[in-house]
Amino acid sequence: MAGVSIATVSRAINEPTKVADATRRRVTDAIARTGYTTNAMARSLRMRRSNMILILAPDVGDPNFSNILVGLETEASKRGYGLLIGNTQNDPSRETDYLRFISSNQADGLILFTGHLPYGLSQSPPAARLPPMVAVNEPVIGKGVPFVGVDNFEGARVATEHLISQGHRRIAYIGHAPHREVSRLREEGYRAALAGAGLTADPRLVIDGDGTTESGRAAAELMFVRDALPTAFFCVNDATAMGVMIALNARRYELPRQFSIMGFDDISFASFLTPSLTTMKQPRHRMGEAAMDLLLALLAGEEPTSREVLLRAELIVRNSVSRPSNQ
Repeated sequence: MAGVSIATVSRAINEPTKVADATRRRVTDAIARTGYTTNAMARSLRMRRSNMILILAPDVGDPNFSNILVGLETEASKRGYGLLIGNTQNDPSRETDYLRFISSNQADGLILFTGHLPYGLSQSPPAARLPPMVAVNEPVIGKGVPFVGVDNFEGARVATEHLISQGHRRIAYIGHAPHREVSRLREEGYRAALAGAGLTADPRLVIDGDGTTESGRAAAELMFVRDALPTAFFCVNDATAMGVMIALNARRYELPRQFSIMGFDDISFASFLTPSLTTMKQPRHRMGEAAMDLLLALLAGEEPTSREVLLRAELIVRNSVSRPSNQ
């Protein structure tokens, strides 16, 4: 219909600057008249490239996930890539199932929110070629996987220093979990801030937590059982902080006059709690963009300038922190 070869049609679509204007117009007119669209599946089979990225997340309902996802999608779409989302629910069999997108060339690379290699990959022999991948939010320790996230140590140090600046000396840390890198780094930042102020962390004020609202509620109740009360709680995340607030409100304490609460993440409802939550804001949109930019560089065969990108968390001061009532 255009009066040119298949190869010329291909160039007119994929490399239009290499085709004469008159020829390109004839091809464009023929495309319009026929309603032709590229067969993406056939193209990916021929080129062994799908232009799709597989995202593995343990919980797509995590308040942090959606905003990071927006950043990932924004950067991917600029570069002609789409996203596939695998909600693993921390199930090894689901992780293995999702890897079929990689083995069948339906996805070119991986974004990991899981903090570990997918089960199917972690069982592969060391010599097996791993697909390009980037970890986001939670690093994959000891596997050489590039990482994009927030500087958890520095953010926690700033958060604890803010509580100290308000006169708090007995500060609890809720979220002790040495096996989780994010929790470990935030606890280290907390301890560093105390040490910098000449304070020692009271072991009775460091409580285990898995980052859920229930773990925060249970931790606050444990404080009363131990009869070792702080004047302020620094929580590993906002969900934990909400649990602490629920427990204290149930006991009719006045917040923040009797207890101050500090969170981390600045999830969407943090400003709607009563009192509104003082917290550390993660630059989630920028994290997503930076992670996708890093992965696409790896897919292009480029060596990134850095295999670890740490962004700064921002202190958001609201109403859940005040000076201790005895000052």
